Amino acid sequence: MIKRMKSDVKYVVFGVLIFALAMGFTLANYESANAAGREDPLVGFSYALDVQGMVTGFFSEANNFGSENEVVEQKVVDSKGKETVRKLPGRLKWLDVTLKRGITSNMDLAKWRQMVERGNIAGARKDGSIVMYDKTMKEVARWNFERAWPSKLIFNPVAVSATSLSGGMAIESITISAELITRVK
Repeated sequence: MIKRMKSDVKYVVFGVLIFALAMGFTLANYESANAAGREDPLVGFSYALDVQGMVTGFFSEANNFGSENEVVEQKVVDSKGKETVRKLPGRLKWLDVTLKRGITSNMDLAKWRQMVERGNIAGARKDGSIVMYDKTMKEVARWNFERAWPSKLIFNPVAVSATSLSGGMAIESITISAELITRVK
């Protein structure tokens, strides 16, 4: 029994030694990569929405910042009669940004969406920013948008019963349609 325990201890010590060596090697690689000028991707933990001072909120998830062009295919016949297809950039469009958070008592998003529902599109169009913060709440990225309006506001309540073992969180999701989105930081 004691021999077996000694043998198990040797394996544990050996495993810890291998783990420590691997961690030291990983740390050395990380430090040399940073010294070489490589930058790791930004990790965002929260996003802030600022719409001309009217709506301010923090969100845990943000998707679809950017633009895309439709692809226009043009059939071309060269001088030898060979047919090829050229792909040209077509109409530019900005993607709709979606932000998600737990439902709060703040009604700013609902009021902004109601402007659209009541037909006041001109009044609902706003300029603003979406700001990405790291875990220390330091601003690490910013996107400015122009002439944006909320095209969708969804509330997803989560039913929690007395018999459920885990609680849930109700989610509020807003989709913002903008005419221009620019990353400025």
